[in-house]
Amino acid sequence: MKFVSWNVNGLRACLKKGFLESFQALDADVFCLQETKMQPGQAELDLPGYQEFWNSAEKKGYSGTAVFTRVPPLSVSYDIGDDAHVGEGRSITLEFEDFYLVTVYTPNAQDGLARIDYRMNWEDAFRAYLLSLDAKKPVVVCGDLNVAHQEIDLKNPKPNRGNPGFSDQEREKFSQLLASGFTDTFRWRYPDLAGAYSWWSYRFHARENNAGWRIDYFLSSDRLRDRITDAAIHADIYGSDHCPVSLTLQDL
Repeated sequence: MKFVSWNVNGLRACLKKGFLESFQALDADVFCLQETKMQPGQAELDLPGYQEFWNSAEKKGYSGTAVFTRVPPLSVSYDIGDDAHVGEGRSITLEFEDFYLVTVYTPNAQDGLARIDYRMNWEDAFRAYLLSLDAKKPVVVCGDLNVAHQEIDLKNPKPNRGNPGFSDQEREKFSQLLASGFTDTFRWRYPDLAGAYSWWSYRFHARENNAGWRIDYFLSSDRLRDRITDAAIHADIYGSDHCPVSLTLQDL
């Protein structure tokens, strides 16, 4: 079963930059989006064979997630079961027969770590939510987690230490999540591969120079490790400041 995740940084804009062609070429069973920045019906999508699920932010043109799946889910739920984290459209959970799929757009800590306290509260609530699912059946998590976990995960780690996305606090929360029973599937497959990034600033010719960050992930419950047959970063696909990432699991 093939999964794709992509922070499109505004789906309506991405549709003008080849989104549908990339969607078709990637040919995923389940395709997850973050930062859709729209409400359902604000753009025309012709995706035959796929069911659509949307969680849009109350604030127009902000945040938002969506899932397109050609495998019918048993159930669908929105947000992470915590009233403190409702209204920004940050997560959707699909239940399938053998696993849960959660797509997420993690809150940014913002310049000067202005939102770091909220981010830390989110991290604890999100981890608790994933563990509650994992107690029932395995979990696949995907999305823009807004953190580069290790120095290998960004081009310029030293000058960025302490900045949003590479603060000690955010990195520690990511380590804590992995330690609670989850695997970073790309790093599991490619433990020493440098220069593999999923986000690039629009400034300073960052993408041209591959001065990027790996902040888009597929995580899985540890007990799914043996089913990982492919984990990829599709840096050749444009349309956003992020590129798609994918995961293929056998026997799901």
